[in-house]
Amino acid sequence: MRHFDFKSEYRKLLTPETVAYLARIHEYKGQQDLYTEAKSDILAELVDIARIQSTEASNRIEGIITTEERLKKIVLEKTMPKTRSEKEIAGYRDVLATIHESHDYIPPRPGMILQLHRDLYKFSGKSTGGSYKISDNLIAEEHSDGTATVRFKPVPAWETPEAMARLCDAFITAADSEETDPLLLIPVFILDFLCIHPFNDGNGRMSRLLTLLLLYRAGYNVGKYISIEKLISDSKETYYEVLRESSFDWHEGTNDYAPFVRYMLGIILAAYREFSSRVDLLANKALSKADRVKEIIRTTSGKITKSEIMAKCPDISQVTVQRALADLISNKDIIKIGGGRYTAYAWNHDKD
Repeated sequence: MRHFDFKSEYRKLLTPETVAYLARIHEYKGQQDLYTEAKSDILAELVDIARIQSTEASNRIEGIITTEERLKKIVLEKTMPKTRSEKEIAGYRDVLATIHESHDYIPPRPGMILQLHRDLYKFSGKSTGGSYKISDNLIAEEHSDGTATVRFKPVPAWETPEAMARLCDAFITAADSEETDPLLLIPVFILDFLCIHPFNDGNGRMSRLLTLLLLYRAGYNVGKYISIEKLISDSKETYYEVLRESSFDWHEGTNDYAPFVRYMLGIILAAYREFSSRVDLLANKALSKADRVKEIIRTTSGKITKSEIMAKCPDISQVTVQRALADLISNKDIIKIGGGRYTAYAWNHDKD
């Protein structure tokens, strides 16, 4: 059975590149702590947006979707789920809320992980919710011609309970040490969890929920205000690529965790940068709402959609955003790209 040695892997991961990531994230965490104390009213405006984006993005990665309007109503508990997808979305919503509100009381133990998985499926009626897999599973890549290639063979079903127990024990022992930074341990745990693939269904969504749980327990609460799941979904191809790289030779204990760890540190750092940017915009009362829309587009690298602009400023109505965009286009401050549902906007650097 696979041995889990977090401290040994931790030493290998202490490279100049990862240390630089850690230093930047620690700096942003200090700002987060100050914001939490001084700007609680502003932060409250970001929480609902993050909940909606996290629920939508994590489920979309697995092909679980509904309309934007239905999704918002389900997440905000203004309607009951109807379809199979909506029932699974509602389950994710509730597990996410549990983690937001009670993370300090949810240790990463097998029993707690099983309870979270049970709640993920509480609306769907699936009997597999809250139980480890009873048959072996495979991680396969589907091709356009309908064929599939096996990318990874997880731990057999009969070994899964013991593997999960060992994984959790090893992580907790390493995390309790003052010599380790949880930011390096958490991605290692998540990769091991995905390689065990303990459930018949829901492993990907559970891995993202566990990522949030472990970050919260370590004091990194940025996922409450900025959707880490959306950042992962937006870079899905890279996500799967680093998973493949870091899981190679996992059963032999010779795999390289570094690609996945660097990716996750990059995601966390991106979340903190976005958090800082959004708080600064919301806190800057000197800017009018139209000027805030203008500033968002000006400071965005590449293009941005209207919905993304509204997510950054949840206190600005759609009508106000639409009017600001029309004025900016008329003044040639921005460029309109595409049309219809695919419309995006970019800053006109030729006018600078």
